Amino acid sequence: MTFNGTWKVDRSENYDKFMEQMGINVMKRKLAEHDNLKITIEQTGDKFHIKESSTFRTKDIDFSLGAPFDYSLADGTEVSGAWEMEGDVLKGKFTRKDNNKVLTTTRTLVGGELVQSYNYEGVDAKRIFKKQ
Repeated sequence: MTFNGTWKVDRSENYDKFMEQMGINVMKRKLAEHDNLKITIEQTGDKFHIKESSTFRTKDIDFSLGAPFDYSLADGTEVSGAWEMEGDVLKGKFTRKDNNKVLTTTRTLVGGELVQSYNYEGVDAKRIFKKQ
């Protein structure tokens, strides 16, 4: 499908401010700027298998569109939510378990790059990935 493949982070926009808004301490934010995140996406119909690998961890995630699931962010923040497909955009809405605040994220292809956008409490950020 459209998102299938292995994607490596190339650059970020406003990611430090986003992580600060999420409550991530300065040391973890500095490390995250150089995490060399790689995402492998395998989509079969409405089912996804995603492997995230970075300097700090490797994690496998399986989900179906529209089906809620629990997930732990790289900093340990626990969230629960679901992904939906709207046209060519993968949209996720996740609620933090510690404070019930909402994190939204989208994945879309722009000019052959995977753009992952985030919003939390009014702060937007992007991470742009190149296909490997």
